[in-house]
Amino acid sequence: MGEPRGAVAARAAAIVLGAGACYCLWRLAAGGRQRPRPAGGAARGPPPADNSPPVSTHTMDADALQKLIYLLHATDDPLIQEQALITLGNSAAFSVNQDIIRNLGGLSVIGGMLSDCVPKVKEKALNALNNLSMNIKNQEEIQVYITQVCGNIESAPLNSDLQLAGLRLLTNMSVTSNYHPKMISSIPCLLHLLSEGTERTQIQVLKVLVNLSANPAMTRHLLRGQVPTLLLLLDNCTNRDILLRALVFAANLKKNVNNRDGTMDRYSESSIFFTLCGDSTAFAQKLASLLHHPDAEVKEQVVRILTQ
Repeated sequence: MGEPRGAVAARAAAIVLGAGACYCLWRLAAGGRQRPRPAGGAARGPPPADNSPPVSTHTMDADALQKLIYLLHATDDPLIQEQALITLGNSAAFSVNQDIIRNLGGLSVIGGMLSDCVPKVKEKALNALNNLSMNIKNQEEIQVYITQVCGNIESAPLNSDLQLAGLRLLTNMSVTSNYHPKMISSIPCLLHLLSEGTERTQIQVLKVLVNLSANPAMTRHLLRGQVPTLLLLLDNCTNRDILLRALVFAANLKKNVNNRDGTMDRYSESSIFFTLCGDSTAFAQKLASLLHHPDAEVKEQVVRILTQ
């Protein structure tokens, strides 16, 4: 006996819905372009170059976004998941789509991909959430994944695209102090990456650390940390973007320490506190040398530290 008519109709509806989303993916991946066909009597040669810009994902309507979210939720194919996440992430670059995706329940579907065992899927999910986190209302929902994001950063291969994607999302989520407490347990990992990572990783880590250090409530947690290479970063030969952010990080912490009341926490001699606030001749010498740095912003941060 054949399937009941209702089951057949449901299966057909699912296929059409999936096909519609796949078509959206194909059009967006291809830039919505079609090669012109040769005229009836024209000789067939190589296709002409197409230099027209790709169709913007801003043109996707709520129906197309809903189909993509459904497809992402329904499929187990990592290649389809990856492409769906890329498309959703690109569309989330536009503020109107950020609201639509949230209202369609897309944040929880994308967040669910952080548990996927395929690194590329997790990476693309983090990238999509990063774009979506530019929206304050979206941050309120994305914050439930911060602990998981921190776990992905810690377990990812050092300097990998997956690790960097997680750090970029943490950067956005740490711009305000609302979600800083959720990141406290990851401070040792961040400081380890600052010591061991490449310049690209160090810059991204420092963006997070600068955001955290601007919050006085995070001061003691950061000062307890250990970064054996911190003084090595404070050098005239260091990449300017790394050096400047390392100085801002140090200046923020010094300011917060000076603004605290008389009660002092206990810190180990290998802690950031002893490097920045103890009787550190090496730190003073580094700052004196940096006063001759050619970059005005670098010198400004050095003066800021010295005058606190």
